[in-house]
Parts: sequence; structure tokens; C-alpha cells
Amino acid sequence: MTARLSLYEKAEQELYKLDRSVKGKFYDFCHRFRQNPDHPGLDLKPLKGDGRVYRAKIDQSYRALLAKIGVDGAGREKWLVVAVRHRKHVYEELSVAINRITGEIEFVDLSVVGQSVLQRAGMTLTPAEQPEAADEPETSAPITATAEPATSEPADDTTTAVLPAEPLLADVTAEDLHDLGVAEQLIGLALAVTESTELDALVSGAPLLTKDILYGLAAGLSIADVRKEITAPVDVELDESERNDLDAALARTTVTTIDDALKDIIEEGDFRAWKVFLHPAQAKLVDRRYSGPFRVSGGPGTGKTIVALHRVKHLAEQLPVGHNKPILLTTFTKNLTTDLRARLASLLEPEQLARIDITHIDQLAARVLNENTVAGAGKQRIYDSVALGTLRQVLLELDENRWDAEFLYEEWEQVILGQSLGTRKAYFDARRAGRGRSVSRPDRAQIWKILEQFTTRLDKEGRETWGQAAERAARFEMQRAAKIEQRQEYKDEIGGKDLIHRDDSSGMYYLGHRYRHVVVDEAQDLRPAHWKMLRAMVAPGEDDMFIAGDTHQRIYDQQVTLGTVGVNIRGRAARLTLSYRTTREILNRAMEVVNPKSDQITFDDLDDGTDTLDGYRSVLRGPAPELVRCESWDDELARLAITLRAWREELATGGADGKVRDPRGNIAVCVADREAVNQVMYYLATEAELTVAELTKEGVKGDGDIHVGTMHRFKGLEYQRLAIVGARDGVLPRASVVQRYRDTDPRRLAREELKARSLLFVAATRARDTLRISWYGKPSPYLPR
Repeated sequence: MTARLSLYEKAEQELYKLDRSVKGKFYDFCHRFRQNPDHPGLDLKPLKGDGRVYRAKIDQSYRALLAKIGVDGAGREKWLVVAVRHRKHVYEELSVAINRITGEIEFVDLSVVGQSVLQRAGMTLTPAEQPEAADEPETSAPITATAEPATSEPADDTTTAVLPAEPLLADVTAEDLHDLGVAEQLIGLALAVTESTELDALVSGAPLLTKDILYGLAAGLSIADVRKEITAPVDVELDESERNDLDAALARTTVTTIDDALKDIIEEGDFRAWKVFLHPAQAKLVDRRYSGPFRVSGGPGTGKTIVALHRVKHLAEQLPVGHNKPILLTTFTKNLTTDLRARLASLLEPEQLARIDITHIDQLAARVLNENTVAGAGKQRIYDSVALGTLRQVLLELDENRWDAEFLYEEWEQVILGQSLGTRKAYFDARRAGRGRSVSRPDRAQIWKILEQFTTRLDKEGRETWGQAAERAARFEMQRAAKIEQRQEYKDEIGGKDLIHRDDSSGMYYLGHRYRHVVVDEAQDLRPAHWKMLRAMVAPGEDDMFIAGDTHQRIYDQQVTLGTVGVNIRGRAARLTLSYRTTREILNRAMEVVNPKSDQITFDDLDDGTDTLDGYRSVLRGPAPELVRCESWDDELARLAITLRAWREELATGGADGKVRDPRGNIAVCVADREAVNQVMYYLATEAELTVAELTKEGVKGDGDIHVGTMHRFKGLEYQRLAIVGARDGVLPRASVVQRYRDTDPRRLAREELKARSLLFVAATRARDTLRISWYGKPSPYLPR
């Protein structure tokens, strides 16, 4: 009989850690198993502890652990590979079960639990195979409980007895853990844990839900909070017949069908898989139907981008057959778009990916303008720094020194362009929320006159800013949407008949909204005009807009209230609070940047309310961030190079966890001072002889191992190891900004400082495992003390 073979998610993660030769033997094993699971060479045998779990021989040293699920419609046996182990780490007590909360198959491995915890819980593990004489001891082998606990005689009668340590979860009962969904086999062990290192060992082999629950309780969450934030989002109602039906549970479990494509994925390593991993607690946000625009918020690493990507996947799978692109996935920058496209390509089949329009927001606006502009009549689009230079020239010619160019430019961008104000009267009547410095009616008249001359100058030169381009594109799309609405109203008036004659004469027959669904990532950085354009591109209604963003990560000066631009999210929002990317140690440091205890800092929620990071925490553990004070810039560069060499060596040869990874794209240097990027790259490439690649607006430039860029360029990206250099006072915040606004515009200074804090917060939370921050001279006041 042939077999159908699937791979449990944790087993897939274990394969990433194995040597290439073992991976190759595993693929050969899978091929043989699918042809005939009863082949004598596979030595398939059930374990004594759980008859549903079998072991089979991959080679002389490694075993596959499999759960027998049932038989499919074609008569093939259905098997699930739950683990790949060295034979010395296979124990009879291994088991599978169906979780009473999620309804998913769970594999519980007690072999990774520390000896002391097993002994306290009164448990002993029995090897499934007897050791052979030729076996050599492995330093990385799990400690088992078969050894007797060490004892020692007291030196004399005065020796004081050592009191047993108090359990880490002293206020939690076995019934609590059962009700929350902790795997039954681990409840007693969890209650026996007395320190965090023991907890880390316990959860390393635990199912995901158990891991999240135990880490949440250990981090200080109440049982009610754990139930609300961790258990409730994945709770499914199971009837009695489903509680022991492995076949039905398999359909609810994240597995990978074993085929040739799996080999390529595993060879690339676990970092790539992790970047598209959807946590079960997030899945309900992906698959739901929404009556209108929906927003998901949350701190770095909570999975907003991954939720957005899987939302695109879900929407693509619902599309009828066709060749158009009815789904838009957009974000703020070009390099983020490149990253989104790469991630989405690993989730979708090529024919599904072809139905998604993946583009950054300014490119989308440019496309609209090109469609509505006569050939040769378009304007050159310039960046803000160039436009600011033109405005300074206008002020110089007018001998105007009351207003500085930066203030006027932002007034134009945020108030005039942001609210599409086309007349002086409209500007006089406009609200200027969040602008800080107040202006009188005579002030507005003078400001309007100056900006009118500025825009006239740009127009004569045939140039426009990207802000102007966005505003014009929004107007074109709003006009298009108005025509669509008028057409539908006329069609309704005549009883819903086709408008053949009207359509033929007006050219409106093919007129319709550009998209059926719009998905936005990094929503906090879009301009008001961008939102007006997007709103007009999709018909209002069910599942029209899905928005992911975090205002704590706003690093561009764009503040928008979505309700004012036609995007109504009231009552349709969710906040993610658990970080699955950044370790607790990194997160705690980063939180001190945007949420210092000494300052009252508030962030908006993209609507009329405020956003908060209350309850934001990580389920991951790792080393504490390293804060490094240096003697000089040269010293900082030299010490950076030493660190990078060590990181590269650890990733290439396997660090403390034994995992071997390709350093390329996993190590990065974030430069706080944008003018020092070239210096850092030159030093690392010439003096340190390291290969580097620059992060640019277009994405990664070059194929070096180590990515280097400004803080802005790291937005939305993720690295296993990250170094931030130049984090000194005068750079964060800029000395020139503090001097300019300290006395003249305190509100503006507060806004600039908030933006600088967000920039450091974004940079620090790009690190998954390791973070190092360095400076010379006086450190940035935002750095944790």
C-alpha cells in the first residue's frame, strides 16, 4: 500500500537544523515511505507509550517519528511526520493528542525537558532503542530522567537545609492550565518549573499554544488576560466525536505536504519560513468577512504585515477565474514593496500572484497621472529636499524672514495639499490640527501669498512634488468614482437595464473601479491624498479595504484621521499585542524609547482616538541588547567590525543553538546619521574586508553579506542580528532641530522629538535575536539608561 505523507510544522523547523547530508537522506526516506511504508528497510514500529506514534529508520543514526492518521479517498494511508530525531533521543513516552481548545494535532516531546523538572514531577523517560557500543556521547543530547539525582553528605552537623525553590507559576493551578489549553502531558511539568531557564527548556519542545500560555503567565499576565489574548482567538468548538478524530484534526493543523518543492524551502533555512508564518491567533483576522474597511494595529513583530499578506492570499483564493488584477497590495516605500512581493511569492501559486497588483503608493499615483496626461505634457517629479530648496530661494527673493522654509513647506503639505484646499478662503477656514504654531488670519493671507508664488515657480519649471502628484491623482480617481456612481444611479432609474447606447456614445462601457480589494501595509505613513485616491479606487462595501499600521512607527510627518478622507473604520479594528519577532529583552529596551516613564507621550490611532502599547509583550527570549559606549568614531567603527566578524562566523558555523545559517541578509548595520552611511560602508569593505550591500529606496543594492542603511531604510524589514551605530546626542534628535524650535515653537519641537523616538523604536525592533547599539560622546537621550 502506498502512503500520503505530511510534515508537522515543528518537524519542518527541526529539519532546518540538520546537516545537509541528513536532509538528503530524509528526502530519500520520504520517497521510499510513500512507495511502501511497510518496507522492511524502514523498520516501522509503534512506540509503547502511544500506539499511534511510530518510529521509522532514516539511516543508522536518525529516526522519523510519525503519527498514523487514517486512509484517504484513494485508499492511501495518511501519515504525519511529527519529528526527526537522533535515535538516542527517541523515547517511548512520545505522544500525539488533539488540543481541546484549537482542535489541532499536537506532538509533545518530553526529551528536551531538564532532568530536575522531570524528577520534581516524578517522571522517567524510557529509550525506545538500546544504545550500541559504538555510540559516542553527544554533548547536545537532552538530559533524561533515568539518572538518579546527585546527593551529597553534609560536611558537619551545622549544615543548613536548603529550602525548595518556589514554583515559577505558584499562583496557577493544574485546572487553570487545563482550561487555558496547555498540553495535558506538560501541565505537571509546568507547575514544577522554578526558574526561567527551566521554562525555556520546557517550551522548546511544547506545542505553540502551550508555549504562548506559559510565557504569558510567566511574564505576569493574569489568567483572564491569557484567556482573552491567547486562548480565545484560537478557540474552536469541538463535539465529542471530534475530540479523538486525528483525520479531522489534521485538516485544522498547519502541515506541509512532502514533495520536491519542500526540499527547496527547507534548504533556504527557517528565517524565510518564519517571515511568512501566520500564528493561529492571527488566522481569524485573515479569514473573516468585513462589512467595510478594517484596521489591524500592533507593535513591531506582532504580525501586522504577515496578517496583511495572508489576507491577500485569502482574497486571491476567493477570486473567480480571470486574468485581471482585482487586488491591490500597497505600502509607502519601494524597498518595502520589494520585500512584500518576495514574501507573497512564497505564499501564492504563480497564477494567483499574477492577479495581485503589488506597488508602492507613489508609483500607483504616477500611474494614474500618466493615464490622465497627454503624452509629453507630464511634469518632472521632485523630492521634498529639492522643493524645499526652491522655497528657500523664493523667500530669499522676497526678503521674507518671518517664516522659515521648513514651517511653510509643512503647512503647504499637511494643510493645503492634505485637505485639497484650492482657494485662499478655503485655507482661511481650514483646521490646522497638530500643526503646533498658531497663525492669525493676516498670517494665513501672507502664507498663502508666499506659497502661491512657490507653486507658480514649480509650475513654470515643469516640476511638481510627490505630494502634489498624490493630490492630483486623488482628484482624477475621485472624478472617476463620481462617474461610476452617476452611471449606476442612471441605470437604477431605468430599471437596471444595460446602458448600451449611453455606454457606446460616452466611452463609459468599461468604466469601473480599479480594484475589488485594497490591502495597505505601513498605513501610518500615507498622506491624506493617498487615502482619498485609494478610497476612490475600490467600491465601498464588503471586504473593500484591509489596513495594517502602527502610529508608534510613524517616521514621516503624515498625520491622518481616516474618517475625514472617507475611510470609516469605526467598530472594525483589532490590536495585536503579542510579538513573535522581537525577543522580550529587545522589546523591553525599545519600549523605553517611545514610552518613557518620565514623559506623557500619546499616539493617535489613525482615527479620532489614541493608540497605546499597553499589554504589548513578547513570547520570545534572547540575550539582552548590548549598549556600547565608544571613545571616538574610529573606535566605534573598529569595534563594530569585530562584532560583525563574530556574528558572521557564528551564523556560518552554527552558534550556541547549533544552527548553521547563511549570513547573507541576516546581519545588518543601521546608521543613525544618514550622512555617515558611506563612511560605514567604506570602512567595512576596505579596512575590515567585509562584504556589504546598501539599503536604498530601490531595495538592496549589491549582494554583500551585511546590509547597511539609514534608519528610514529599515522600515518594515527584519534581521536576525542588527547593529545600530552613531546613536548619539545631536543625531537623535538632530541638534539643528532642537536649536530651531526650542524657543520659537515648542509644540513643533515635541512633534519632531516624537518622530525621532519613533525612528529609533523602529530601528531597534528590526532585530529578531540580537541587538547592539553604539555611540561615542554623549548618548542619545532616548537610549535606555
